[in-house]
Amino acid sequence: MADKQLLHLVFGGQVKDPQSLEFADLSKVDIVGIFPTYAEAEQAWRSVSQANVDDAMTKYVVVHLHKLLQPEE
Repeated sequence: MADKQLLHLVFGGQVKDPQSLEFADLSKVDIVGIFPTYAEAEQAWRSVSQANVDDAMTKYVVVHLHKLLQPEE
């Protein structure tokens, strides 16, 4: 049996408050991509986060899309 497909979304942008994840302008949210493994998503997240390390108002996150698509599992 093939492994179940897991999807991970990496996105981010400017937030209103560095202690929150409320984005300042949703039209400017940067969608980095969708990745088949957490390791690949984490690598993309680390890369884009490190590129913005000097800007406390910019945050990126990894979302487990597979958990949203099939919450019962």
